[in-house]
Amino acid sequence: MRLPRDLSGAELASLLGRFGYQSTRQTGSHLRLTSTRKGTPHHITVPLHQDLKLGTLSGIISEVAAYLEIEREECAEALFGRER
Repeated sequence: MRLPRDLSGAELASLLGRFGYQSTRQTGSHLRLTSTRKGTPHHITVPLHQDLKLGTLSGIISEVAAYLEIEREECAEALFGRER
């Protein structure tokens, strides 16, 4: 699946709510999200930039997929497949 090129950090943080991620703190222009969906807490940092770089977005999706123990493509489809 092709990743969106025009996704902001705030939009990504909102989409990650589907997997139980909630904002726990913000430092400057970076938002810290935490999920306890699998029993242990998992933290990721999302930059609140207007357009996320493709490599940054890809890395965040890979981290989330590894935590949820699903394929990266499945994670991307769950996040972006229905809207784009």
